[in-house]
Amino acid sequence: MRAETETTSDKPEPRPGVFRAISDYVKDVRLEMTKVSWPTRAELRESTLVVIVMVFLMMVFIGIVDRLLSYAFEALVRLFG
Repeated sequence: MRAETETTSDKPEPRPGVFRAISDYVKDVRLEMTKVSWPTRAELRESTLVVIVMVFLMMVFIGIVDRLLSYAFEALVRLFG
């Protein structure tokens, strides 16, 4: 049995140029964008409304917690200060 040796070059593959890399990237992005499932106008409106309502509720909640902690801190300062 004879071992066959594979001749390989020690030279690395040449890298594509900058403009070729950018061109390939843009082509790949365009291809992937065709695969995106875009929401309908109604879905987008509903999602936006949910986000706005949740931001408002969190704003109110954080404001209330901030006010309560502020009163608690002032009470501690008056008590021990």
